[in-house]
Amino acid sequence: MLDHGTFFLPGPTEVRPEILQQMARPMLPHRSAAFEDIYARCDAGLRPIFRTARPVYIATASATGMMEGAIRCAPGGTVLSLVNGAFSERFAQVALSCGRTVVRDDVPLGSHHTPEQVAALLQSTGACTVTLTHSETSTGALNDIEGIARVVHENGAVILVDSVTGLAGARLEFDAWNLDFAFTGSQKALALPPGLALGVASKQFIHAAAGNSDRGTYFDLVEFEKYAVKNQTPSTPAISLFYALAEQVEFVAVEGIEARWDRHLRMQTMTVAWVARLHGELHPDFSVLAPESARSPTVTCVTLPAALKGSAVAAAVAASGFVIGAGYGPLRETTIRIGHMGDHAEAGLRRCLDTVRSCLEAMLRTT
Repeated sequence: MLDHGTFFLPGPTEVRPEILQQMARPMLPHRSAAFEDIYARCDAGLRPIFRTARPVYIATASATGMMEGAIRCAPGGTVLSLVNGAFSERFAQVALSCGRTVVRDDVPLGSHHTPEQVAALLQSTGACTVTLTHSETSTGALNDIEGIARVVHENGAVILVDSVTGLAGARLEFDAWNLDFAFTGSQKALALPPGLALGVASKQFIHAAAGNSDRGTYFDLVEFEKYAVKNQTPSTPAISLFYALAEQVEFVAVEGIEARWDRHLRMQTMTVAWVARLHGELHPDFSVLAPESARSPTVTCVTLPAALKGSAVAAAVAASGFVIGAGYGPLRETTIRIGHMGDHAEAGLRRCLDTVRSCLEAMLRTT
């Protein structure tokens, strides 16, 4: 694990030097047996991370590409978008841009949706597709994917899950929770450079999608399915990133995905306790934005006293040698975000938190 890293942004996150070195390997033909071997290594390592027996689609793109592919392959009819932050809002906007009828349900920033809320919304809207984020990167809130998936299917709809800051850091059980489509990006809890989008679809979802006439081209999940079973990609892949991915999934396998989930929970616990000390010792307006019942193991959003600005705090911390995030969107100046994900461990996180506290103390003294 990384006990010396300084990059605690909520993505992209720190990448180990060993992984970066893999990207310097020579090119090879992407329609060769050698590339198929690399894809097979990636797929074999990703299936336990997604907790699935299904093939994993790997696209050279950001996760927004898989988001669009999910919408284009979803059943016709109304899309219910559960919005609790900037990235779940993006999902709703992507659905609108694809010409879908979208019903948004917004909850306060930092909050989350409950299965009971979703059941009522499905009954009132008749939606056939539900979009939501697993871990909302902008607020640090975690949705109950298992419970929501259950009520979605009880109401005859499908569930599309953005797990960009969830997968490999927060528990996600694709097969056991009967998910229809879930996707992530390489640059978050997988601790890889940006540039790959990874997704898994159920057999039923792909079978139904094959009947859609407006699936697009680059992110046609039906095409990804056809190629994934051959250990190939539909279009020319970023071969250097595949080298890195193949190496990293084997590293994750050594730790074990459940142990990786536990490590992220320990880092979350450490960060929440640190915020509680800020609240008690520095200023009562320091708090964790998300409620205790729905906090992401990978990113914590911290509310600030009115005298402090998120962008200024992030800049001060950067000048001290660590990178964290200011707030995102409407929360930019009222919060900071600390990404405790990927290959980071408690010792490195502790140094980061100590540095952030020193900066906060100094800034409060001058206000």
